[in-house]
Amino acid sequence: MMLSASFRQLAVWMGVIALSPAVYAQTEYAVNFQTPVTETAQQVYQLHMLIFWICVAIGAVVFSVMLISIVLHRKSKGVQPAQFHESTTVEILWTLVPFAILISMAIPATKTLIAMADTANSDMSIKITASQFKWQYDYLNEEVSLISALATPREQIFEAADKSEHYLLEVDNPVVLPTNTRIRFLLTAADVIHAWWVPALGLKKDAVPGFINEMWTKIDQPGIYRGQCAELCGANHGFMPIVLDVRSPEDYQSWVAERQAAKAAELAALAANKEWSLDELNQRGEKIFLANCAVCHQATGQGMPPAFPALNGSPMVTQQEPIAQIEQVLKGKNAMPSFAASLNDLDIAAVITYTKNAWDNHTGTVVQPSAVAAAR
Repeated sequence: MMLSASFRQLAVWMGVIALSPAVYAQTEYAVNFQTPVTETAQQVYQLHMLIFWICVAIGAVVFSVMLISIVLHRKSKGVQPAQFHESTTVEILWTLVPFAILISMAIPATKTLIAMADTANSDMSIKITASQFKWQYDYLNEEVSLISALATPREQIFEAADKSEHYLLEVDNPVVLPTNTRIRFLLTAADVIHAWWVPALGLKKDAVPGFINEMWTKIDQPGIYRGQCAELCGANHGFMPIVLDVRSPEDYQSWVAERQAAKAAELAALAANKEWSLDELNQRGEKIFLANCAVCHQATGQGMPPAFPALNGSPMVTQQEPIAQIEQVLKGKNAMPSFAASLNDLDIAAVITYTKNAWDNHTGTVVQPSAVAAAR
């Protein structure tokens, strides 16, 4: 009776799940690769389909021979098994046929791999630096840099809100790229091994600390293309998406001009030793904290002790002089990486000011970029 009730309860739950699409994250039930938007992705897709149909043909031949043998040459019909022991003909056949099949797959595979590895004659270069759990992009030709981190609201992650269409595949700063441009990527990592993977581009390459890997692409169609880290890089590996915003060359140049102008304005303000207000630093610091720090210290500042201590009520944050926190952000400590290269003086001053005044830490302390510059 109890077992029957359990089965009935299981059936009810399965029915609810089947009839309620709202319980699912919106998922694409695809059975093949994403639509290729680069020459490399097209070659990979064609190679995949070639080898797939070769495998289908092999399977069809093998299982056909098996079925024919089982049905027409079974023992119940009195058929005597043929003897192939030390048959030169059979040995030649089962050597040459697999060899021919492997060659038919190896030639196009080699051509594709050589084309994928050739980064010569690139029109622009972008350095990608992976770290837990974000990506830093340095446009080497335009002197533009950005850090791209997960932008999915934490309410969705903790089931307090409905999941969006691109749940866990949305970022605060997408990578903007031009179409019809040969782009070389230089890939490395600051902490552990990561992997940069965008299926529609046919690109996947490991980011290894201390090494520079190369890959290239030339995107034909403008649009938004998504990917993610494909290497198990830590507890929050699933929160490390990639978003590419591919635009026409004219729109791309406009975006570059906007980024350069914004950077020039920031540098001018820093050079003039502008005194930033508490509100200005708090607003900027909150964005930087959520993009770079919240994944470990949590948006509430409670952390995940003992690995990641709480910042809310922390003596270092609320009681010690700002220099102690500045040095820790610049140099890093234990699992916390150094932010000296990825954040400028204004960003570090803003995020420290934010932590000193957010949550229950109403210290009223303001850290100016000049203090960070002095600590460097």
